[in-house]
Amino acid sequence: MMKRLLCFAIAMCIGTMAHSQSLKKYPIGKSGCTVYAFCALDNFETSLSEDSSVVYTAECAKDDIHYGVILVKLSEKVATLDDAEASLTAYLDYLQSAFNITEAIPYGKGNILKENKNTRGIVAYWKDKESNNWKVKAWTDTQFIAVLYAFSAKQLPDTKLNIFLDGFRFSGM
Repeated sequence: MMKRLLCFAIAMCIGTMAHSQSLKKYPIGKSGCTVYAFCALDNFETSLSEDSSVVYTAECAKDDIHYGVILVKLSEKVATLDDAEASLTAYLDYLQSAFNITEAIPYGKGNILKENKNTRGIVAYWKDKESNNWKVKAWTDTQFIAVLYAFSAKQLPDTKLNIFLDGFRFSGM
C-alpha cells in the first residue's frame, strides 16, 4: 500500500512539473531592458518612430494566450514622472485604435514597478472587435515607455498573467 502511494505521489509530481509554466528572462534588443515571459520573446523587431524614438516589439503565444511587448526608448527624456504618465496614457489611447479595441474600462493609475518610486504604471482591461479579452500594463521611467499585454478569446488567468505583466525591468533595475 505504501509503495502504491509513493508511486502515485511521484507520478503526480512529474505530471505537475510537465504542465508547469517556465518563466524565462529575455533581453529587449539593445535597450538594456528585460522581460520575464512564459513563451519565447526573443525576436524583437526594431524600428524608429516619427520622432526618432527606438521602438522594440515582439509577440509570442502559449496555451491560447498571446503575449506581447512594445518598448519605446524615447528620443528625449520626459521632464517629470507626471508628464511621463501623461505620455503613457496618450500612448495607450493610441494603441486602443491600433489594436481595434471596442470596449475599455477606465485606466488604473498610480502603480509603481517593484517598489521603484521612479516608475509609474497603468493597468488597462480591453476587449477587441474579435471579442478577445486583453489585460495591459504599461510602465514608464521618463526615458522608456513599456507596454506589456496579453489577450485571448478565453478568460485570462490573472495570477499567471500578472507575473508576466509585472515582469518588465528597466535598464539598470
